[in-house]
Amino acid sequence: MKITSSAVSLNVDDVDASAAFLTRHFGFTELMSADGFASLGRADAGMNVVYLRRGLPTLPADQRDDHAGGLILAFVVDDLEGELARLQREGVTITMPLTAEEWGERAFQVRDPNGVIVQLVDWNGPGARTAVGNP
Repeated sequence: MKITSSAVSLNVDDVDASAAFLTRHFGFTELMSADGFASLGRADAGMNVVYLRRGLPTLPADQRDDHAGGLILAFVVDDLEGELARLQREGVTITMPLTAEEWGERAFQVRDPNGVIVQLVDWNGPGARTAVGNP
C-alpha cells in the first residue's frame, strides 16, 4: 500500500466556525468547501483537516450524529512559547496551560468554537524525534 495523503475528518455542528478558527489562528487555508463540508490544509502540516456538519445524509447512519469529541488535534511546533504568546494576544482562550511531562512533551491546549481541542506541542526529552514519528 502507498499512502499519498492524509486527513483527519471531524464532525461538528458549525463547519464554518471551526474552519475560520483554524484559518485565522493556525494558518490553514480552505482547499475545498460545500454546504456542510470544508477541507483545510497547510503545506507543512502533513495532513488536511476536514470538517463535516453533523447529520449529513452522506455520512453512514451510525456516524451522522457523532461529534468530534474525545480527540485532540495536535500540532508539533518549533516555538511553543511564541505560539502561546501569539494566541493569547489574539484573544484565544487557553484551556490547558503550558505543561511539561517527564518524558519530554510540553504542550498547551485551546478549543475551537465547536469544542474541538487543538494542542500545540514540542518534544525535548530523550527519544523525542521518534516520539512524534520522525526517523
